[in-house]
Amino acid sequence: MQVLWFSCNSHNVQGAAESGKSTLAKQIRIIHQKGFDMAERQSYKHLIHTNVLDSICAILKAMVQIGIPLDQSNNRVELKNRVMSLQTCVDRGDVCIDEELGNAINTLWNDKGVQEAYARASEFHIIDSTSYYLDAVSRLMKPDYIPTDQDILRARLPTTGIIETKFVFNGKPFRLMDVGGQRSERRKWIHVFDNVTAIIFTVSMSGYAEVLREDANTNQMKESLQLFRSICNHSSFKETAMLLFLNKKDIFQERIRKVPLKECFTKYTGDNTYEEASIYIKRRFIKENLTQKEVYTHFTNATDTANIQFVFDASMAVVLKMNLREAGIY
Repeated sequence: MQVLWFSCNSHNVQGAAESGKSTLAKQIRIIHQKGFDMAERQSYKHLIHTNVLDSICAILKAMVQIGIPLDQSNNRVELKNRVMSLQTCVDRGDVCIDEELGNAINTLWNDKGVQEAYARASEFHIIDSTSYYLDAVSRLMKPDYIPTDQDILRARLPTTGIIETKFVFNGKPFRLMDVGGQRSERRKWIHVFDNVTAIIFTVSMSGYAEVLREDANTNQMKESLQLFRSICNHSSFKETAMLLFLNKKDIFQERIRKVPLKECFTKYTGDNTYEEASIYIKRRFIKENLTQKEVYTHFTNATDTANIQFVFDASMAVVLKMNLREAGIY
């Protein structure tokens, strides 16, 4: 069985707050395959170190834009200049965090001004793993550091092209096709449309307060709604099971306390609580389905393995049941 998995915001949204489908795909490797071997873990060190430096530099740049200064004590301005000078290394993919650089990043991360800017992270582009990685710099900078599953799950790398993951569920083989969600990647989807058993459409719930990195005038969640409408009602998917994963519920739960949902949906009149706002978002997506088929919806946290195992296995059971029914077996 072939499952097509995509979203409209794989990489190019504010704060790199992609829907998290690539993280979910990694979870499938952990849950239904053998996870990551030592060679793969070692290969993630470079990406994680790059994410660390990219994160602190993003905050330092934003501080200039929003007018928040660094603490002038303890040579922090000098540390900032040293760290920022390495940004070109990030662009080249050539960075390695050693103890000295790690200490500098840790000092900056604990700066009052940096923390004040981070509290306003929804106003600029930053990856969701920022606090996770920067809180752990002392561990990540050790010479004998080996990435854990959680470190790997939180690593950010844009999805380009189509990535295939094969696994077995209840004795049946599945192929999971993870396709890039950026606008520039969508043209590559067409040749995987045939023989798709199910579609998993993943949405970043926190995207209601974010814009696309590639288009600062477009709200990320509204872009998700538009793409969901076109995919859900596409003629190629009339008989295809549709699974909607409303992801990053943990981030949404924090953000809804600070940023009203009304900023995205002007007609929203409910309270800014997780319970009311999440149900409203779910209904907005379900409303886009103009077909007779059911859309199976789940609220997820991509970095929570237990949550993903429960949701994904329940979803695959539905897909398997539908497939057997169509074959006249169930």
